[in-house]
Amino acid sequence: MVIASIDIQNGKAVQLRQGAEKVLERDDPLGLAAEFDRFGEVAVIDLDAAMGRGSNIEVIKPLLRRAECRVGGGVRTPAQARELVSLGAAKVIVGSAAFRAPGGGFGANAPFLEALSREIGRERLVVAVDARGGEIVVDGWKTPTGLDLVEAARAVEPFAGELLFTCVEREGMMEGMDMEPARRLRAAVSCRVTAAGGVSTLAEIEALAALGCDVQLGMALYTGKISLADAFAASIDWGKGGGLAQLVAQAPDGQVLMAGFADKEAVAQTFERGCVCFHSRSRGKLWMKGETSGNTLRLIRLRADCDRDALLATAEPQGPVCHTGAWSCFATGRGFTWERLGEVISERLRNPAPGSYTATLDDALVREKVMEEAGELCGAKSRGEIVWEAADLVYFATALMSRSGVSVAEVLAELDRRRKK
Repeated sequence: MVIASIDIQNGKAVQLRQGAEKVLERDDPLGLAAEFDRFGEVAVIDLDAAMGRGSNIEVIKPLLRRAECRVGGGVRTPAQARELVSLGAAKVIVGSAAFRAPGGGFGANAPFLEALSREIGRERLVVAVDARGGEIVVDGWKTPTGLDLVEAARAVEPFAGELLFTCVEREGMMEGMDMEPARRLRAAVSCRVTAAGGVSTLAEIEALAALGCDVQLGMALYTGKISLADAFAASIDWGKGGGLAQLVAQAPDGQVLMAGFADKEAVAQTFERGCVCFHSRSRGKLWMKGETSGNTLRLIRLRADCDRDALLATAEPQGPVCHTGAWSCFATGRGFTWERLGEVISERLRNPAPGSYTATLDDALVREKVMEEAGELCGAKSRGEIVWEAADLVYFATALMSRSGVSVAEVLAELDRRRKK
C-alpha cells in the first residue's frame, strides 16, 4: 500500500526537509486529500500540535470526511485519540508520547499505549518509530532516547496494529532510503510496517513491498519525482499471478459488481481515465468496462489487499454492470438500500416525470410531511403499522435531505462518528 502524506502547518500543506526547513507549501489540503484518497490511505500530520504551537483540527476535520485518513501530531491522551476516531480518522498515529517511560526517562510507555489500544482498538493504533542511526528520536526528531529501533518496536508492538518507521537522516533529502533498518524492523515484528524517509524511486517502493512493507511518500510525490499511480503499481505483488492481480469492483454501498483481472497497464489506465479497466485474458489486451455499452465504472478509490496480490475498486456504476443486463454479475437485481432510495429521490427531483409524487414535494410540503409521519410512527401500535409508518418517515426524511443537498452517505458518516464516541 502507498500512503501519501499531508503535513499541516498554519493551515497549509507543507513539506519540510529534516523536519525543519520548509521546502514547499500548498493551500489546498482538502483537494490533496480528495486526490490522494484514490490511491490509498492519507497520512495527515498536525505539525503545530506536534510542536505544541497550536492546532489545525478545524482544517483537518473536512479531510476526515473526504478521505480515508490516519492522523497524528500531538496525540498525548486516549481522549484525543478517541475524538479523532469519532471525527472520522481511520487510524491514529502516536510518536513521542509512546516512548516517555511512566517513571521518567525513555522506554515504552506501556500504560499509555494500553489505554490507547483499549480506547480506539489495536487495529486503529499506529506507533511512529522514528529513528536516526538505528536510535529512536522524539520531540520532532530533536531528542535522542538511547532506545534501539528494533527493541523499541518489539516493546510497543503488542499495543499497535502498525508501526510507522521513518528513516530520519534521509527524510526530505531525496537521497533514497536506508533499507537495512527497514529489513531488520520487518524481520523483528509481525504487525504491519510502513516505511518513510528519503524514498525517491519506484525501485525502492518495489524493494520495500518485497520486504512486506508499505511506503509513505512526501517530498518525492510533491516534487513530481514519483507519481502516485506509478507508486501504487510498484507496490503490488504481480509475481504471484504471472503479472496479473484479481480485481473486484464494488459499489459505494458495498455491493459486489464484478470480478476480473488487472495488470500494470490496467491499473495505470484506471487512474488516468477515472474508470475501472481490466486485462482481458481471452483477448490478451486492455479493456475498460463499458467502453462499448457506456455502462462504465467511475472510479472512487482503488485498494490492495493485505498480501498486495488482489485489488478492490470502489466505483460508481453508470448503468447495469453484467453483460446480461443485470445490475451485478453476482445477482439479478440491485439491492434496495437507503443509498439507493436517496439516488432515486434525487433523480426524480432533478428530472421530474409526469405523475411523479416526489417531484411535487416542495420545501414546505416535505417538511410538513416529515412532522406528520413522525407523529404517526409514534402512534403506531402493531408491528405492521410500525413498518408502514417508518417507511413513510424514512421516505420523506430522505426527500428533505435530497432537497437540501444532503446525501445519505453524509448522514451515515455522522451516525458512524457518533458510534465511535
